[in-house]
Amino acid sequence: MNIELLVVGKTDSKEVEALVELYARRVNRYCRFAVTALPDVRNTRSLTQNQQRTAEGEAILRQLAAGDHVVLLDERGLLDLPFLALTVLLVLIGVVMVFSASYARAYYLTGNSTYYFARQAIFAVVGIGGMLFVSRLNYQLWRSASFIILAVSVVFLMLVPLIGSTANGAKRWIEVAGIRFQPSELAKIAIIMTFSAMISTYRDKMRTFRYGIAPFGAIMIVLCGLVALERHFSCILIMLLLAAAMLFLGGVQIKWFALGGAAVAVFMFVYLKTQGYAGSRITAWRDPASDPTDNGYQILQSLYAIGSGGLMGLGLGKSCQKYLYLPEEHNDYIFPILCEELGFVGAVVVILLFILLIVRGYYIAMHARDRFGALLAAGISTHFALQTFLNIGVVTNFLPATGISLPFFSYGGTALLMQLFEAGIVLAVSRQNDNKLL
Repeated sequence: MNIELLVVGKTDSKEVEALVELYARRVNRYCRFAVTALPDVRNTRSLTQNQQRTAEGEAILRQLAAGDHVVLLDERGLLDLPFLALTVLLVLIGVVMVFSASYARAYYLTGNSTYYFARQAIFAVVGIGGMLFVSRLNYQLWRSASFIILAVSVVFLMLVPLIGSTANGAKRWIEVAGIRFQPSELAKIAIIMTFSAMISTYRDKMRTFRYGIAPFGAIMIVLCGLVALERHFSCILIMLLLAAAMLFLGGVQIKWFALGGAAVAVFMFVYLKTQGYAGSRITAWRDPASDPTDNGYQILQSLYAIGSGGLMGLGLGKSCQKYLYLPEEHNDYIFPILCEELGFVGAVVVILLFILLIVRGYYIAMHARDRFGALLAAGISTHFALQTFLNIGVVTNFLPATGISLPFFSYGGTALLMQLFEAGIVLAVSRQNDNKLL
């Protein structure tokens, strides 16, 4: 194992002593060290006997005793291999399914049957590389960067109504240099990072209204208000659920969830009443056969695809519904194509892979070195869980239709890159876990 000893700036001597003792438990003859000098730090002599067993440890002891060096805080352990393997496996299956689901529509629209597949494959390669790079960074970086990311997401959300591009009747994207991205995806990550930083800072004060409710409520009002201008109900739902999960993990009193739930219920009622398209989706959800050529068409075609797959499926590439019958077959409704081609067995395998990934993410959170890392990993795992559950719930008509993509599967460069970025943060947390058991 490699332990990297980095500079932190002036630090209280007692804090340094505690950190040194924490890391001393890991020092043995299999460790290698890199030490960076830092002046003006004194009285850091509290080392355990375990650290003195090696020449490296003795060298560090002499440097610390001289009062001119400090140990920090940043252990570069191994990546969590199960989480990494599950993420890459889901991405690979997703890219294959994008090709299988999209080639008919791609050929019909562009004359190139690999159009969507090629773009998704490029994003997947870039995203996996980015994930590995992010995993090498100290996740504490995101504590200070969280508010910057939040501010950037707010600015982009404000620009969407002004300069945003429209697709499928919705104005939710910004296009820069030919690259189109969705600011609401960045807002979800901003919520996780910002809430993690604030909760880990406030700690016991989270049970008060001033620290545990007011600042978080202000952030959510701004973000949800801006997303509401895009008429993006599904994103608002995910952001609210993410915020609730983060606050629950932060120790907010239960009574505030009851009040917040009532407020959200009122908001949803008003939103559905004022947005005609949302109300029609509720009607189609309750009885899709009542309007089979319009509002109920997509969900009926989705159910036809799922039912056609049977136990073992029709075979990879042999779907019938993807031939322009099922809208968004390569995007939000890619799971029904998977069910049609790979059957009940294939669908269960993919769902189990998602469950394993999410559970592993929570495992990493439970063994994180500090509160901030635990909240980051738990928040990201919750995000994956919410999107997976909501997407599968929608395409099976368990929930009303909303525009929620399936993580790692649905076509879309911004979403895939953001999801792999989040996975990289979880891997960064796993590198510094106190428990390295698989």
